[in-house]
Amino acid sequence: MTWDALWPILLEAAIKSAIILFFLLTAFAYTTFAERKVAALLQTRIGPNRAGPWGWLQPAADGVKLIFKEELIPGGADKIIFVLAPIITVIPAFIILAVVPWGPTPEGGIACCSLTIPFTSIKLGGEYFVIQNGFGLADLNVGMLYILSVASIAVYGVVLAGWSSDNKYAMLGGIRSTAQMVSYELALGLSIVGPLMLAESMSMAKIIDAQADVWFIVLQPVAAVIFYLAVLAEVNRAPFDMPEAEQELTAGYHTEYSGMKFALFFMAEYIKMIGVSAIFATLFLGGWRGPFAEQIPLLGLVYFLIKVGASVIFMIWLRSTHPRLRYDRLMALGWKVLLPVALANVIVTAAALIDLTLLAIVVGVLVVILAVILFGYGRRQMAAKRRRPTPLIPLPEREGGATAQTYPPTPLPEREGGAASVATR
Repeated sequence: MTWDALWPILLEAAIKSAIILFFLLTAFAYTTFAERKVAALLQTRIGPNRAGPWGWLQPAADGVKLIFKEELIPGGADKIIFVLAPIITVIPAFIILAVVPWGPTPEGGIACCSLTIPFTSIKLGGEYFVIQNGFGLADLNVGMLYILSVASIAVYGVVLAGWSSDNKYAMLGGIRSTAQMVSYELALGLSIVGPLMLAESMSMAKIIDAQADVWFIVLQPVAAVIFYLAVLAEVNRAPFDMPEAEQELTAGYHTEYSGMKFALFFMAEYIKMIGVSAIFATLFLGGWRGPFAEQIPLLGLVYFLIKVGASVIFMIWLRSTHPRLRYDRLMALGWKVLLPVALANVIVTAAALIDLTLLAIVVGVLVVILAVILFGYGRRQMAAKRRRPTPLIPLPEREGGATAQTYPPTPLPEREGGAASVATR
């Protein structure tokens, strides 16, 4: 490929990357503001309203405060890994959206504002500035595989942050995060298989094209629910935020962090909220598709942002209204419920795509398996109830009808003159 052919591609990628980074950084700041405002609305509070008109400058105030806060590193910490851990956590959150189409590809591309760079033969506009992949940065034929690969990197930042802090609470948070992410990534991966089979492609653009007639959330409701629960656990959002459970671990894996290093962890969490919402909208909600989106490409971008915003608001609503799960129940949900149901959904989807008779057989077998599991669970519950200790047998009655368990105790008999008698040795 010659330089004249390569230059416009690099320019297009650079412009799109800058726009996406600017959008994510701005959206991160105002997602924190939205969380505080929505939580206040749900809990009958006011929320931030001091910095700027109606509190709209609160994210800027928080950013300035974090920039000037003192940065501390524990004396026994591994300083290099301690500094690198927040960076390792935040980078995957930025690059995971590189393969997500934000809107349709306009016919003939977009050419505007023809400009010739002085002292060169490079001309921007017309034949050079032509969008090839819609409003997305790239359209990989293995886009979904890229997303799964990048998402799995973030766990290393959390684990290394806990390990390098020389703090037992941070270490416990890192260990919890590892177990939680590994457990829910299995269900997450299986929940994606159904939409991939329906679209017959791992390209995000082709997955959106396959939803031209009906969204996959209608055809794959079970996979949509499993995917959403799994990504909540992946980004450590309530009610799955056990790695930073403050009532047990102070602040979990970021207990020893302060200043901008502390801010990077929260930047990663909120940007990942936007990222997984965009992926959910692409897989199950038709992506940018909506009325007249193909005729007016900017309308497709608006539809996509509305779907992403609705998903983010739903995550905030969950955090504001649902208590944190107990850790053993969180792990049991991932291994004993989500993983088997996701596997069953893959089997049913594959059978439905092959033959309806095969589908009926598969559904019958799964119903029998479910009945056996429920029967065994019921027997275990009954056996556990029978093994419960019997209540204490009351002691025999004393003279006067009182027992050893009587409360309040029987009053002492009165002396002459009204005073109560006192037992003497």
